[in-house]
Amino acid sequence: MPSHHPSIIRVVSAGALLLLVVHGLGRFVYTPLMPRLVADGQLALGQAADIASWNYVGYLLGALLAIRWATPAAIHRAIPWALALHCVTLLSLTQSDSLWAIGMLRLGNGISNGMVFVLVPALILEWLAVNGRIRASGLIYLGVGLGLLLSSALVSLGDGWLTGAARWWPAALLSIPLGYWSWLTLSRLPIPPAKTDHAIAPKRQALFDRHSQTLFFAYAGAGLGYILPMTFLPMLASLQLGKGSPMVSQSWLIVSIAALPSTWLWNRLGSQFGDRNMLICNYALQLLGVLCALLLPPQWGLALCSLLIGGCFLGAVLLTQRLARSLQPTQGPRLSAALIALYGFTQLIGPWLVRVGFDYGITLQGSLWFGAAALLISFICMLKVADIRH
Repeated sequence: MPSHHPSIIRVVSAGALLLLVVHGLGRFVYTPLMPRLVADGQLALGQAADIASWNYVGYLLGALLAIRWATPAAIHRAIPWALALHCVTLLSLTQSDSLWAIGMLRLGNGISNGMVFVLVPALILEWLAVNGRIRASGLIYLGVGLGLLLSSALVSLGDGWLTGAARWWPAALLSIPLGYWSWLTLSRLPIPPAKTDHAIAPKRQALFDRHSQTLFFAYAGAGLGYILPMTFLPMLASLQLGKGSPMVSQSWLIVSIAALPSTWLWNRLGSQFGDRNMLICNYALQLLGVLCALLLPPQWGLALCSLLIGGCFLGAVLLTQRLARSLQPTQGPRLSAALIALYGFTQLIGPWLVRVGFDYGITLQGSLWFGAAALLISFICMLKVADIRH
């Protein structure tokens, strides 16, 4: 272990790259892949929605499993296995055309994603708190925005020479070196044991109390509200504008570009005007984005939805995590895991609602009304959350 403390930039960069790997190259690479896999004949539309659900089941299970590893020593044991699972499942997807196998592999990939998405930011958040730099914690989520942009580029570059299962190769191969370097950096993170145990050991305080329960409800609605457009935007563009429409690729590219600076922006706005106040604005903008996709002509509606959802969803994550820690400062990773598990559960409902909607004649676009209703509930709940400044 090095005798000197790593720089804030190095630690945050390593955490951001791990989120890039599991979220961008693992979870959300499936969004731009979906219409291509359907066009290749590997999946039908209903099957594609089912596979998205399996990944979200895994994400929920991974977040719940992460509650078990709530100390630095346990985190250091768990994350390498989770990253290995991520790489193995992506590599296996390059070889599989079986619907059952694809579903199970996406389930496993979701488990790895959920674990890393909880444990890595929680570990870095506590290290930053010990070093008096907690405001830098939101910058970890820059990795998700970069991951969205990278996944869009990798999938687009594969057009013309990759088809079917082979479309997973670029994400699988890139995950290995990025994941290895990033975890090598964080595995050497020197957190003083005494401070760490005090900072992140789970307490007997209830997670759901009068201060936090409304925030939890708002976050649950946000999970359902954003996951529908984030999962199906390119597919919506393909159905409404045709498979050859530039918007099939451009919708996800807009999401990615909008997400890239959003972490820095929401981190700064939350610091200046209060995390609670900025969450109210965030949910209002996300609601507006979904309504654009529902009410405007597809070319404009999908572009505006991509811009607003892409520019807001990461802000909702970092602002909620930080505000929750202000409401319950002794909870540490246990609180983060509970929030992400709840978020994951409501995200799981999204693709399931789409699948059920198909059986009742509801179109993919019509299913976005579920997301709009959920975001409206989130907005109303946030109005009732206490305004706590750091």
